[in-house]
Amino acid sequence: MSRDFDFLVFIGRFQPFHEGHLSVVREGLRKADKLIVLFGSAFQPPSLRNPWSVEEREQMLRACLNEDENRRVITAPLMDAPYNDDAWVRNVQATVQGLAVAHFQQPHRKPVIGLIGHEKDHTSYYLNLFPQWSATHAPNLQDISSTPLREAYLREDAGSAWLSQPSAHALPAPVREQLDHYASTSAFQEIAAESAFIREYRKAWDAAPYAPMFITVDAVVVQSGHILLIERKARPGKGLWALPGGFLDANERVEEACLRELREETRLKIPAPVLKGSIRSQEVFDAPHRSARGRTVTHAFLIELTPAAELPKVRGGDDARHAFWLPLAELEPMRLFEDHYYIIQKMLGL
Repeated sequence: MSRDFDFLVFIGRFQPFHEGHLSVVREGLRKADKLIVLFGSAFQPPSLRNPWSVEEREQMLRACLNEDENRRVITAPLMDAPYNDDAWVRNVQATVQGLAVAHFQQPHRKPVIGLIGHEKDHTSYYLNLFPQWSATHAPNLQDISSTPLREAYLREDAGSAWLSQPSAHALPAPVREQLDHYASTSAFQEIAAESAFIREYRKAWDAAPYAPMFITVDAVVVQSGHILLIERKARPGKGLWALPGGFLDANERVEEACLRELREETRLKIPAPVLKGSIRSQEVFDAPHRSARGRTVTHAFLIELTPAAELPKVRGGDDARHAFWLPLAELEPMRLFEDHYYIIQKMLGL
């Protein structure tokens, strides 16, 4: 059977995989010999926005397909790059090129590659980032969106109970079955507790005439190939590694707030004039969904301390369970809070 494309590429987070996604997958398989599905937001710790791993999301997808469809679907993880579109585009290009080379069986011509998706909102902007590939649009089935489905399921009093509600039938039956099992796990209990915390946190702002916006600061402190991190003591992100930082007080400048939070959370005993003199750059990080607490814009400061044979002593304080120096080579995106891994990458040019 002759099809329009050798490969179509479908990019998404699929948190969770729903009937709208399945409709796009089947349309892609109708138009292409093979469908490449790239799972975005890979290699992140579980969060309210991304609770399921790439492996769990692939299982949702493949459970909905028959044997022939599964044979024609190729999957790969795709890491986010929220502050560097060019890096993200290069990653997509390299991933698709590698998969096409590995799976294309006709050496005498170039494969015909395209993108498939539906222009539901600004999150589908990627369809315009690859002019070398044709874009084909699939119908947006009943305007289904993962966000309300995920939020309803993750309520601590929902889980399996919600799966029997009519709204849950926007999820294919195999996905509902997988989520029913997931609801009995400790991972679900942890995410549901985080969801409850965020709902309570947001209640304080229910009466505000406009959605609140928060200003925070973060310190990217490096010395001798190490970075200064804390382990978070409380929700959100309890137990995750993070940059020392916090909220801006009403009567201080962002630089003052950064140095204050740095001292409070790490007990770093370096005089303020030395820290100020070690600031190399400052940058704003404002990805709209960077924090589950609400719209939060952070000001990050890169502080480069003079190399030394011995790193300064630190210990956790305030919101930090403990503070520690980590070799830069040991940074793990799955251990870091919110977008702190990407902030570090951007500030250090990694």
